Amino acid sequence: MKLPIAYLVQQINRRTSITTKKTFLKRLFQNISYLCLQVMARNREFNEQEAIKRAMDVFWKKGYNGASMRDLTDAMQINSSSLYNSIGDKHKLFVKCIQNYTEERMKEAKAHASQAKTPLKAIVNFIQDSVNTILYSNNSCLAIKTTFEVAANDSAIQAILKSDADKTHSLLAELIIKAREQKEIDSEEDPETIADFIMNAFTGWYESYILYQNPVKIKKMAKYLITRISQ
Repeated sequence: MKLPIAYLVQQINRRTSITTKKTFLKRLFQNISYLCLQVMARNREFNEQEAIKRAMDVFWKKGYNGASMRDLTDAMQINSSSLYNSIGDKHKLFVKCIQNYTEERMKEAKAHASQAKTPLKAIVNFIQDSVNTILYSNNSCLAIKTTFEVAANDSAIQAILKSDADKTHSLLAELIIKAREQKEIDSEEDPETIADFIMNAFTGWYESYILYQNPVKIKKMAKYLITRISQ
C-alpha cells in the first residue's frame, strides 16, 4: 500500500518530542525494510524456479558427472556465488532438478490419465507416451538417466526416484483395477504385477535404445506389452 508523503509528514509532526519522532521513523523504516525483503524473496523464488529449469536442461544433455559448474551457471545466467547462496552446491541443485522433474512429470501423467476415455486407454496412452519420450525426445527420461548414472550411490536421489516410482506404480495399479472392473483386462490378472511389468519394461526399452538405436524394436515391444495386458 502506498502512503502519501504529506500523510507521513503529518504523522511525524504529531510526535511532540525528538524521541517519539525517532521511534516512529525507526519503526517506519523497519516496516519498509521488511516489505522490501518480502518482495525480494518472492522475486528470488520465481527466478530460482526459472534457473532450475535451465539447469535441468544441462543435466539432461550432459548428465550429472558431465555437467560442470561453469555449464550450470552459464545456463542459469547467475554467478557461482549466487548459486551457492540461493540453492547450494552442484549436488543440491541436482536434487532440486530431479525433484522438480518428477513432480511435474507426475502431474502431467495424472492429467493425461484423467482425459482418457477408458482406464485401458489411459494405460495405453501412458505406454505410448513413454515410447515417444525414449525415441523422439531430445531430452529422454531424466529419471531413468539418473537411475543409471548416480542413483546407486546417492541416497538423496534414491529417495526421490523411489518416491516417484511408487507414485507411478500406484497410478498404474489404480488404472489396472478400474480396467478390470470394466472388463477391459482379465479379472484374474494381478494389478501390482502388471504395474511392475510395465515400469520395468520402460527401463529395458531405454537401455535397448541406447545400445541399438532401433525404434522399430522398441515399438514392437510396446505393441506386445499392450496386447499382453489387453487380453
